[in-house]
Amino acid sequence: MNFSPYEAVMLICFGAAWPFSLVKSWRSRSAKGKSIYFLFVILVGYVAGILNKTTQGQSNDPVLFLYGLNALMVAMDCGLYFRNRRFDRAG
Repeated sequence: MNFSPYEAVMLICFGAAWPFSLVKSWRSRSAKGKSIYFLFVILVGYVAGILNKTTQGQSNDPVLFLYGLNALMVAMDCGLYFRNRRFDRAG
């Protein structure tokens, strides 16, 4: 196992912002101010991190969990973006 504490801290710091973004997206019921392109770029970055860990024989690295958790939160924010866009169009 090749654990990198700095990579873990980076992912924890980045990941700390996503729950707030999710709550804001859920409560606002609006996609205004959100960029789906930005969310997709971030999601691609997390998927690339997951692929790097799994293809480099580091599938037992604990940071893989953090990549997955962050990717899940961004994917949920993408889903909320599309839900909120429907609300914006209807309202």
